[in-house]
Amino acid sequence: MDILKVLMERSGSECELCSAADELLTYDVQPNDAPSSDHCVLVCKVCLNHIDNPSTIDADHFQPLGTNMWSEIGAVKVMAYRIFKFIGPSSWAVSQLDQLYLDDQEKAWAEAGLTTGEEETKDSNGTPLKPGDSVTLIKDLVVKGAGFKAKRGTMVKNISLTDNPKHIEGRVNGTRIVLVAAYLKKS
Repeated sequence: MDILKVLMERSGSECELCSAADELLTYDVQPNDAPSSDHCVLVCKVCLNHIDNPSTIDADHFQPLGTNMWSEIGAVKVMAYRIFKFIGPSSWAVSQLDQLYLDDQEKAWAEAGLTTGEEETKDSNGTPLKPGDSVTLIKDLVVKGAGFKAKRGTMVKNISLTDNPKHIEGRVNGTRIVLVAAYLKKS
């Protein structure tokens, strides 16, 4: 039996990530030794586009993944983990990621498929940021838990990069905080 037929039967002819029923395709979850139904998921074209272009990911499209992540299929759980990571912090995906259970082998598989240090941290203009750079806020930002608002135009000197290329760390008003790089401009 070919992989597509197995996946269609396994999923009830629905996308295993968002539950859509139209334009379904086989997606081979890398890395793996050889494509098999255990290493593939059935996805719709919309999900495939978001997977191939994580910077354009639409978090709302993946709301059904909160239910689908409980699948017994390792490839589905691995893709749920990766998508929640792509969606990132300050969204519902963080709580879902906290609830998602992966055994050690599935976690290693999921992590192996995430982009590694090749992805650069860039400011709002697409300028690469490096540790020690100075940046300026381009938007007022409420600093949760610190009780203040970081005002537009505030300069943050001597930044540090984080594991997430979308964030940097810096000191504002004497407090070390994590800032979204998209709201910064290199000085």
